[in-house]
Amino acid sequence: MNGDVKIAPSWKEMLKPEFEKPYFKSLIEFVKSEYKAQTVYPPGKEIFKAFDCADFEQVKVVIIGQDPYHGPGQANGLCFSVREDVTMPPSLKNIFKEIHNDLGKPIPKNGDLERWAKQGVLLLNATLTVRASAPGSHQKKGWEDFTDAVIRLISEKRKNIVFLLWGAYAQKKGDLIDRNKHLVLMSAHPSPFSADRGFFGCRHFSKTNEYLKSKGQKEIDW
Repeated sequence: MNGDVKIAPSWKEMLKPEFEKPYFKSLIEFVKSEYKAQTVYPPGKEIFKAFDCADFEQVKVVIIGQDPYHGPGQANGLCFSVREDVTMPPSLKNIFKEIHNDLGKPIPKNGDLERWAKQGVLLLNATLTVRASAPGSHQKKGWEDFTDAVIRLISEKRKNIVFLLWGAYAQKKGDLIDRNKHLVLMSAHPSPFSADRGFFGCRHFSKTNEYLKSKGQKEIDW
């Protein structure tokens, strides 16, 4: 692993066996060669940012995305999140709209979700890198195996985690989760193409907080 990559110590420990597997080594070779030859997002040091904002034991909620954003300066290593100075993408606007309707919170000025991540929301894309302007370009290279392993680890080693699965792609990952130990909430994707088909009105944010509270945990300040 590149020395610049930041990852919280407990995650490093938990993921060590995965980092040593042959598929992961060839994935890293592929990713390194892509960063050398192409424009790739997010910046290299932010690839594992989702695993750097909170330790393994601090995770309370998991949100699963698909690919990082593929436009200049958008991706920051957290799914659905963008840097402070970047225009909010439509899916993220819809997420904030639902939070506003669900909890009455004002829509924030920027779309950087690091403040969620630091409260224990793991914002996990299924694929952690992407080539500029080429969505899906780093799929089926090994990232999905890695993120499946992450979800399995959380499901097995932790309890009372809330998994938010928006859209068919994220819902496929639901098969990896032990629903006897965790809360799984599913809805349509927040994208403008599907938000009206069940994302708006899903009230996942208040439901998450009600569940956390019932388990004696601190609610998320969405």
